[in-house]
Amino acid sequence: MIKIANVQFWVHDQDEALAFYTKTLGWEVRADVVMEAWSFRWVVVGPAGQPEVGLVLMPVPRPPMFDADTSAALADLVAKGAGGTLFLETDDCKAAYDDLSARGVTFNDPPTEQAYGIDTSFRDPSGNNIRLTQVLDFDPARGTGA
Repeated sequence: MIKIANVQFWVHDQDEALAFYTKTLGWEVRADVVMEAWSFRWVVVGPAGQPEVGLVLMPVPRPPMFDADTSAALADLVAKGAGGTLFLETDDCKAAYDDLSARGVTFNDPPTEQAYGIDTSFRDPSGNNIRLTQVLDFDPARGTGA
């Protein structure tokens, strides 16, 4: 059997990202290992109670891995939110929104009813998109004002 162990976000600053995911979101550190010989740091975080999947906070590669122009372009794309999206689920979107707002998360929009549930979004300090959804039974009339 093959299963997902980790997924990855490019980040501009591993320490800033680590603080956001652990202190602001309340996640736990799964790994924080420096490999001196490679000048590389492996940082993995994840929600408490869900140990089977982690989020790797990978620094945007610089030379020699990427040339300077490619590195700068990737960093710019991440900052604009084009680096991908992390989809999170919660049992109560409004309560999670209130809790995370109190912890300093700036949301892009308030919890909004959609056909699939109640949904909101925010970004991490590097610009990565994070969606937070309370999944409900599909109802095409929900969120349309009908």
